[in-house]
Amino acid sequence: MSPDHIRVRFAPSPTGPLHIGGVRTALFNYLFAKQHGGTFILRIEDTDSNRFVSGAEEYINAALEWLGLTVDEGVKQGGPYGPYKQSERKAIYKEYADLLVARGWAYYAFDTPEELEALRAAAEAEKEAFAYDLHNRARLNNSLNLSEEEVQARLQAGVPYVLRFKMPENVEVEARDLIRGRVVFNTNTLDDKVLYKSADQLPTYHLANIVDDYLMKISHVIRGEEWLPSLPLHVMLYRAFGWEGSMPAFAHLPLILKPNGKGKLSKRDGDKEGFPVFPLEYTSPEGEVSAGYRESGYFPEAVNNLLALLGWNPGTEQELFSLEELIKLFSLERVNKSGARFDPDKARWFNQQYLMQKSDVEVAAAFMPLLDQRGVKADLTFVEKVVALVKERVQFVPELWEQAFFFFEAPVDYDSKVVQKRWKGEVPVFMEELARMFAACTTWEATFLKEKASELMQERGLGFGAVANALRLVLTGGAFGPDLFAIVALLGKEEVLARLSTAVKKLS
Repeated sequence: MSPDHIRVRFAPSPTGPLHIGGVRTALFNYLFAKQHGGTFILRIEDTDSNRFVSGAEEYINAALEWLGLTVDEGVKQGGPYGPYKQSERKAIYKEYADLLVARGWAYYAFDTPEELEALRAAAEAEKEAFAYDLHNRARLNNSLNLSEEEVQARLQAGVPYVLRFKMPENVEVEARDLIRGRVVFNTNTLDDKVLYKSADQLPTYHLANIVDDYLMKISHVIRGEEWLPSLPLHVMLYRAFGWEGSMPAFAHLPLILKPNGKGKLSKRDGDKEGFPVFPLEYTSPEGEVSAGYRESGYFPEAVNNLLALLGWNPGTEQELFSLEELIKLFSLERVNKSGARFDPDKARWFNQQYLMQKSDVEVAAAFMPLLDQRGVKADLTFVEKVVALVKERVQFVPELWEQAFFFFEAPVDYDSKVVQKRWKGEVPVFMEELARMFAACTTWEATFLKEKASELMQERGLGFGAVANALRLVLTGGAFGPDLFAIVALLGKEEVLARLSTAVKKLS
């Protein structure tokens, strides 16, 4: 297929926040499209009216925008194959559903939910599973067993129905998956899936999906592994419509697995281990707030990078990739078949790498709103200098406060263990002498100040470690922080002298 014809779609349901598994599906679709000069489409699959959640569509758009995955065609962007929201395409699906009935590929089923539940319960009592399939359909309440007159009478009377696909008997359905190779299914193992529901006049995922992919000229369907069991039905639908020649290529991505144990990564795993599983913070209709990567301090570049390597292998030792590099290097051939285990520590490491790559100006600009929230008024140039001293110690911008708060607020309390260990002997008296020496300095630069302080310590016969740790206590309130004399220089003479005076009064 020529690059001009590459058209892929990301088709989420607006039933809540976007899981990072869905984000990775969007990313892989985007990378594939952009590499081939193709089109990346966002289609909203909102046919499940019972599970629709207000605000979910806006959330999906905001998440893709934050990650820089620019949509070419969609509800917001428009395009030649709209509408891009399935609830606005009702009439289209009804036409194609009727076509399947006319061709004998689908039938009306009038079974009530209560009747089907009774059949399931009866099968369960026999330790069997009930399936609406070619083995059972002949004894059920559907148009295959009713006369044409009876069917028409029910339809005219408005009796609720669903349309089911009539799966043929003992047919080998073969398809080629771009990740898994040849896959084969036998129709005897498949049930007659519901395609359309009269109750809400909407199709199910299966019918809407195939009709939309065909009408929107989708060339490649790149989706999660959980859709692999649906592949034989989708292939059969293409055959039933006579569209086999236009059937897209399929690629089913591996699952993102829990950090520990078996199974798919879930919100519960994130809650338990303290990491987000959604791109943006999400508040449910019930008011429950779930963490987002953006609000947790992750950079969008880091999220794209970590997700790209969950299931895709570049074939080299390189781990850090810009979006442009990913577009250039990505290939479905290098996507793994087996699940990719999510590693929260590695996710944090990725963010740290991107933080380190950013200039002090960029990091300071990201830190300024957090200082503002705390009521701290600081000059951007000063914040840049603070960032330069501490950014190697953090993985996220919000963590800068923990490493640098003492640059903006003088200590109110002092670590009692450090006081006990360091504030003793000649140290308290020496601190007053050190203050006099600092006050006399006309040059205020880290190397110079360290030399002068060291000379004074030698004259008094005091070890550098004992005094330096006591001075750190004075300036920070504890035994932490970057290079001591870098702190002294950046705080400035007036602030250092004020903190020395306060500590001597409070601690002596």
